[in-house]
Amino acid sequence: MLYRLVVSLSRQQKRLVLLGIDIALIAVAHVLATTLFLGPDTFWLLFDSFVVGLIIVVSVGTVLTVFLGLHQVKLNAYQMQGVVESAFVASIISGAGVIYALLATPPTFPAALYVVTGMLFLILSVTSRLLMRQALLLIYRKGNPRVPIIIYGAGQTGQQLATALAVDDAVEPIAFVDDDRRLQSLTIAGLRVYAPVEIDDLIERHDVQRIILAMPSAKRAVQTAITRRLADTGCEVHALPSFSDLIANKADGLSDTRPVDLDDLLGRKRLERELPGVSSNYRDRNVLITGAGGSIGSELCRQIVGCKPRKLVVMDHSELGLFDMHRELASLSPETPVVPVLGSVCERSLVMDVMERNKIDIVLHAAAYKHVPLVEDNALEGMRINVFGTKTVADAARLTGVERFILVSTDKAVRPSSMMGVSKRFAEMAVQDLATRSTMTRFSMVRFGNVLGSSGSVIPLFQEQIANGGPVTLTHADVTRFFMTIPEAVRLVLLAGSFARGGDVFVLDMGKPVPIRKLAEKMIENAGYSIRDPQNPDGEIEIEITGLRPGEKLHEELLIGTDMLTTPHPKILRAQESHLSEIEMANAFQALRQAIDTRNTDLLKQTLDQWIERQLDAPITGKSVNL
Repeated sequence: MLYRLVVSLSRQQKRLVLLGIDIALIAVAHVLATTLFLGPDTFWLLFDSFVVGLIIVVSVGTVLTVFLGLHQVKLNAYQMQGVVESAFVASIISGAGVIYALLATPPTFPAALYVVTGMLFLILSVTSRLLMRQALLLIYRKGNPRVPIIIYGAGQTGQQLATALAVDDAVEPIAFVDDDRRLQSLTIAGLRVYAPVEIDDLIERHDVQRIILAMPSAKRAVQTAITRRLADTGCEVHALPSFSDLIANKADGLSDTRPVDLDDLLGRKRLERELPGVSSNYRDRNVLITGAGGSIGSELCRQIVGCKPRKLVVMDHSELGLFDMHRELASLSPETPVVPVLGSVCERSLVMDVMERNKIDIVLHAAAYKHVPLVEDNALEGMRINVFGTKTVADAARLTGVERFILVSTDKAVRPSSMMGVSKRFAEMAVQDLATRSTMTRFSMVRFGNVLGSSGSVIPLFQEQIANGGPVTLTHADVTRFFMTIPEAVRLVLLAGSFARGGDVFVLDMGKPVPIRKLAEKMIENAGYSIRDPQNPDGEIEIEITGLRPGEKLHEELLIGTDMLTTPHPKILRAQESHLSEIEMANAFQALRQAIDTRNTDLLKQTLDQWIERQLDAPITGKSVNL
């Protein structure tokens, strides 16, 4: 009932109520001051002078309150500015009373009485507003519990956020967490600052589901390390840009602090957060990861370092990518020895030396060129890196007695229609061939679809296009793709590697293919925009069809054959696929090597047509440019 009464009042009515309260408080303050100075008996003897003084202070106070708009300040925004204005009204009231006391004939009340009147009004005004503000917050929030959050970072951005959310009806900051020991146990912006070790207790005690990372000035490596630690708590982690960056348009906006719900976009449940039996297979082992600076390779590094290997060797031909990855790993796990190796996987002497010198037990081969249009335009280089790079690393693993070799493959290797897909299928066949002749090394490969968040992923592209107001570009209205997140893909690679018996092709049960048009439509709607099409010409963002790119399939596949075997994990299947014989592989590699060395595009196409089982309705043509 009280809630209905409060919300039924208009803004003008609420201002009149506050004005009435202020007038009453001035009168009360004058009565209290007069009683304190004169006592009850003298008060009645000088009642006439009291009335005159009351009229003066009430009149002056009312005029000033209206003039300054003190009654127009919203209670939930009443802070230092409101206190200053109340103090100004109180001082003018005191001044007016003092002038009256000095000029009255004959003299009546002492001037100090009016000073006390002003002071009492200030105390009553501030106290009443704070009490009313708290009461109204309780009334408004009754039945609508606020979501408790923890703010990680008690610096300027964290303090500004805490102040902004203090009066929010939906979110309630309950504590700061900060690594700075000087701030811990202090109270800042009304919140206690705790150490990071206490965060689990805070989450359990307050049922926290969300943590805001308010450290925009921290280095990316530091933010990444903190985010990964916080991810283990099971809470959503949101990174907040600085408020100055938001105003200066250096950040994309507060909407970016909301994580993209990939499960909702893809319409499927994610894999289990914890896949069994991963850590024990990599703990206290010397692990080599090639392509460590790439999307998959970098996530492999992050997850492997969490398994506590004896040594982690990271290899990449990109100096910047390797430098960034090495620095991040040093902050994630300072106790794990990390050896950066700069070089190409095609350099046999380098690869052999790395494996022998570091006594590698496990190789995770993720180095590859994977952008379909670029490899289509640079087919010979794509074949050199993806095929002969894989063969070089796999041969070295076999010769040095590596225990396990795991190839990161792709669904585009199944009946490929692009040069990239062909190169990955050749790489698979090279690994399958070695598996038939290896007595020590267990060779396997893991094949999966598109990963979200990689450099070539459609999700960041759509987000950028939507942020720019469109259009969102599709290559075909009916195109579909399998999807998974990078952490899912990497967990699959790591777990499948532990299942390997030799020559295995592991495939993830990825559910149904996702129509890319539906994905684009859902992302546009989730961003708060409407779709512009013939049925809705006034929509905000249009979906534009650009046509399939060279080598691009309309629908991807995960299997060449139909035979599937189960594994210890229900989401991972083992494919039964045929491959070329040792003599056939030798002939195929000889022709492929000759085509690359002589830059012979005709020989390249003849070799591919002869040895690769491809999609019949999408022939591999390649491009003459840069071949």
